[in-house]
Amino acid sequence: MSQPAVASVQPGSLYVVATPIGNLDDISTRALRILREVALIAAEDTRHSARLLQHFGIETPLAACHEHNERDQGGRFLARLQAGEDVALISDAGTPLISDPGYHLVRQARAAGFAVVPVPGACALIAALSAAGLPSDRFIFEGFLPAKAAGRRSRLEQVREEPRTLIFYEAPHRILECLQDMREVFGGERPALLARELTKTFETLKGLPLAELCEWVAADSNQQRGECVVLVAGWQAPEGEEAVSAEALRVLDLLLAEMPLKRAAALAAEITGVRKNLLYQVALTRQG
Repeated sequence: MSQPAVASVQPGSLYVVATPIGNLDDISTRALRILREVALIAAEDTRHSARLLQHFGIETPLAACHEHNERDQGGRFLARLQAGEDVALISDAGTPLISDPGYHLVRQARAAGFAVVPVPGACALIAALSAAGLPSDRFIFEGFLPAKAAGRRSRLEQVREEPRTLIFYEAPHRILECLQDMREVFGGERPALLARELTKTFETLKGLPLAELCEWVAADSNQQRGECVVLVAGWQAPEGEEAVSAEALRVLDLLLAEMPLKRAAALAAEITGVRKNLLYQVALTRQG
């Protein structure tokens, strides 16, 4: 007689669950259900997350999954998934992986063929953008800038002429230095907004040109506390000769010294990528 077939175990799913960034009422009904139903919750800080679970009467076991162990400990969570158990991934606040741990576990789970299911919710950068009054159709998220001044300014220089709205996270003890560096690199007139302690009791959203925003934060130490999101308006290209970079002008001047104006403008356009008509007008001005 043939042996009865053994039913195969259906693999579990990894749920990436967003949690509140401040106001506990912001957690979704679906997120609460998932956290109750899974076999295990992988948490950035188990002590921090234990308070969240206790608030909602959730008794699901917690296991640590943070930036120092997720590469090496991912296998323990994958084993639970392989055994048919569902696992939830949460961070201390907001959406996991957004300047928080979880990327390595998600990548490992997907590579192993397990279902990874997003359970969306609070995210500080999106909350700030939605209320900032800055262009939101196109934006970039730069996360945390380097802690040291030289590295921070270097990163800011890289996005100085970025036309999309810029979004950064920053630690409270560096927020003033960060804004001062932004003022120096982007210019004091560039519109910006500081979103601080979002959804919490002392939530602040203050929009000013960078020079004024620096002065405002420097004058009030309370604005140098709590979680910070900084949004900066994208770069707008100037008109006329100011729209041409220093390097393009250097190339144009070298060519003007060697050939007729029209040919110099055309060749400079090919070399620099600047519009030929614009370079032609600039050349006329410079030779006039």
